[in-house]
Amino acid sequence: MTSEELHDLKTDPVELSNPLRALWWDARGAWEDAHMMVQDDSSKEASWVHAYLHRKEGDEGNARYWYQRAGQPAFEGSLDEEWQHVASALL
Repeated sequence: MTSEELHDLKTDPVELSNPLRALWWDARGAWEDAHMMVQDDSSKEASWVHAYLHRKEGDEGNARYWYQRAGQPAFEGSLDEEWQHVASALL
């Protein structure tokens, strides 16, 4: 599966990991649902998506914390570019 295919799926991809499902929910404008998918997941992958979500929310301080937990640098591009980058890396 590609990031584009994930983005375009019509139904919740329940067979995928919580971080990927969170990105799917985010692509539908469901930030709260996306956040719920990763907030209790302690994996580095979930922390990375969590960082992206807080950056999207505009909470840069919280995003920095989650990037650090994920072992990832803060993303410098657009939110759309970051979504694609994270989705591609996790797939």
